[in-house]
Amino acid sequence: MNNLRLQRVRHFMVEARIDHLLLSSPDAIYYLLDVSFNPGERMLVLSITQSETKLIISALFPIQRDLGVEVIHFNDSQNPIALLAGDIRDGITVGIDKNWPSHFLLQLMSLKKEVHYMEGSLCIDHARLCKDDEEIKRMREASKINDQVISEIIEIIKTEGKKGNLTERALQKKVVEINEKLGVHEMSFTPTICFGANGAQPHHDTDDTILTENQAIVIDIGGRANGYCSDMTRSLYFGTPSEKYKMVYELVLKANLAAIEAVKPGVPLSEIDAAARRVISDAGYGEYFTHRTGHGIGIMVHEFPDVSDQSKSICQEGMIFSIEPGIYLLDAFGVRIEDLVCVTSSGCEVLNAYPKALISIM
Repeated sequence: MNNLRLQRVRHFMVEARIDHLLLSSPDAIYYLLDVSFNPGERMLVLSITQSETKLIISALFPIQRDLGVEVIHFNDSQNPIALLAGDIRDGITVGIDKNWPSHFLLQLMSLKKEVHYMEGSLCIDHARLCKDDEEIKRMREASKINDQVISEIIEIIKTEGKKGNLTERALQKKVVEINEKLGVHEMSFTPTICFGANGAQPHHDTDDTILTENQAIVIDIGGRANGYCSDMTRSLYFGTPSEKYKMVYELVLKANLAAIEAVKPGVPLSEIDAAARRVISDAGYGEYFTHRTGHGIGIMVHEFPDVSDQSKSICQEGMIFSIEPGIYLLDAFGVRIEDLVCVTSSGCEVLNAYPKALISIM
């Protein structure tokens, strides 16, 4: 148990007036215990009050080391909700994890009717908002590996692209293989490889499209190393880019740099979104920037908060989030440039080191 992190969670429980917090998301539990569980359909709960912390988990997951918390195992002939309910006092407020399956919650509500229930995830979300030194170290390392992956992928494009049979799916597979070679065996998300007009779909489902001459490429990749995610997007061109592509690319790069320049403690995340969006809108391409500027990242690739015009969050030292403006021209091409930034005392540290100048592969 990381007691400093637990203290932060308890602090936010007091602020939210939550007496008893039930965490079920494996990533939230990993944040506090530094151990991963994948319970499947079985209940998993970290039960937190101001005086006690208990892990309630299936006996199928024997605990091999001291986690610093009381562990309560149940078998498949027991009702874990009954075990949990017996530990909850009447008349209190219980915070529920936003990801807890509803059938568990409904059973608990039927057993504990004299309890006020509310969503409790903000207690853990706010605790995870600012990364500590160990988390920042792990995320630097993850991004360093991601830099190496993108470097090797671009070299593969240079050598294999000219053969006329390189598909998005084949390159996607190479991303996974390179990560495994570098010791990363879990992706932050399914790697996104887009050739040509496919890049105009921000969430294109990588397919068997073959790379041909004079096509734009969008590569969005990341892996989870030591429990923490990387995420980076680079856009490039296979062949000779048109003047329009070069103009759009430089515009997106300018937006990326403007947003990064805006990052510093005390700045609303909505202003960072505005800094990127203003560059693109002023050039007449605002309608083609169709998503938020970024998202929080850490144990999960998408974490609280988001970097959007609706965000109510303020930059604080230790926050890590993405900056990823894009322009998407349907039936033509897309350009997105994404970096991760860590807020420092005077600005931010960009965790990705791979260059952002336009790459044309001839």
